[in-house]
Amino acid sequence: MEKQQTIKKSVTTEGIGIHTGGKVRLRLKPAPPNTGVVFVRVDLPGNPKVPANVSYVIDLTRRPRRTSVGFGDIEIHTIEHLMATLSCLGIDNVIVESNGSELPGLDGSALPFVDLIKKAGIEAQNVPRKVFQVREAIWIREDDAYIVVIPDEEFRISYTLSYDHPLLRSQFFSHVINEESFRKEVAPGRTFCLQREEEELRSQGLGKGANYENTVVVGEKGIIENKLRFPDEFVRHKVLDLIGDLYLLGYQIRGHVIAVRSGHQLNIKLLQRLHIYRERIGLGAIISPSQERMTQQSELDIHAIQKILPHRPPFLLIDRIIDLVEDTRAVGLKNVTMNDDFFVGHFPNRPVMPGVLIIEAMAQVGGVLMLSKPENHGKLAYFMSIDRVKFRKPVVPGDQLILEVEVVKLRTKTGQMRGRAFVDGKLVSESELMFSIVDA
Repeated sequence: MEKQQTIKKSVTTEGIGIHTGGKVRLRLKPAPPNTGVVFVRVDLPGNPKVPANVSYVIDLTRRPRRTSVGFGDIEIHTIEHLMATLSCLGIDNVIVESNGSELPGLDGSALPFVDLIKKAGIEAQNVPRKVFQVREAIWIREDDAYIVVIPDEEFRISYTLSYDHPLLRSQFFSHVINEESFRKEVAPGRTFCLQREEEELRSQGLGKGANYENTVVVGEKGIIENKLRFPDEFVRHKVLDLIGDLYLLGYQIRGHVIAVRSGHQLNIKLLQRLHIYRERIGLGAIISPSQERMTQQSELDIHAIQKILPHRPPFLLIDRIIDLVEDTRAVGLKNVTMNDDFFVGHFPNRPVMPGVLIIEAMAQVGGVLMLSKPENHGKLAYFMSIDRVKFRKPVVPGDQLILEVEVVKLRTKTGQMRGRAFVDGKLVSESELMFSIVDA
């Protein structure tokens, strides 16, 4: 049985963000089991936390050429190299404090992050690791680029790179990805760009911190003021980015990823598809008898929900809790069907789920998160406030609503949470909720 891991001690590094050009200091700290990777913006009021999770990925049309997570005005950019390192060195739980909006680019590769984790040391935790075992082929394609994941007992990546440039044609890399292969074969691969792209990137406000020490610049006749670490360093860097993007699933993947010409945009679309697939099949993980206790605690069926919440149909708006981490987060599921009572009167000729009921469903997930604690059994969770509510897309019969609630601040009798609702991986609503716990 694989166990979760964290780092043994806090470590720091600093550098310049490749895109923002801002100087940033990073501190990695040990974290308890089931925390996951959590970014903390220590430069902002309240030190807001952003989980490194697919649900918090920022649309790449807003933040191109990198992978970013955030919510509202809280963002953290260019996380893919660190995420790849954490994945391949087996770090499941870590707090990453940053005093800026972008992680440092360092030398443009993941090697400095490998050295940082080695300096911190790695510590096993007595909790089973979350592993996503691919059971069937899952794929995404756009024009001449595609990625497919097929079943495999190990994590393997096969990547084909081909661009319209003499130095970037027909590079192929295939390897089982583990700590050793990552450190030797993938981590050294550095960020690269074409010289002819440089002016356009600068005009878009990108690459402000890029230089010949952290970016391999490819001119028409060769590499400019630098030398390659591998003849096929470009494809290796693409693999590095892909590993980092996929770790935003929150699970170690077991499967063979076959990619052709993919970049962050396509990687994230595959990630979202994997997320939806995993949610639909429930626990898409390797489960051993020793994991059963964890499974029972982290998933609740409708009967268990009714033992916690006082709501009953038609006002019980969640069907299942598919993930529950005490005092941290909960994820609920609602299958929206034409049989739901509210469709009788809410736009019956063109049924749309009322926005207030989406927020109510979100709140019920938050209620489960607060009331599932032993000391809160038999109590009630009342609304104190709702803030920053946004509705981005209608929810209709046939949709499966994924409701994610994250703790912002928790006290003995009150809780402040951030909720988000998704359909097919797309954000449909979000809000900030505050509850009060009272005796029944």
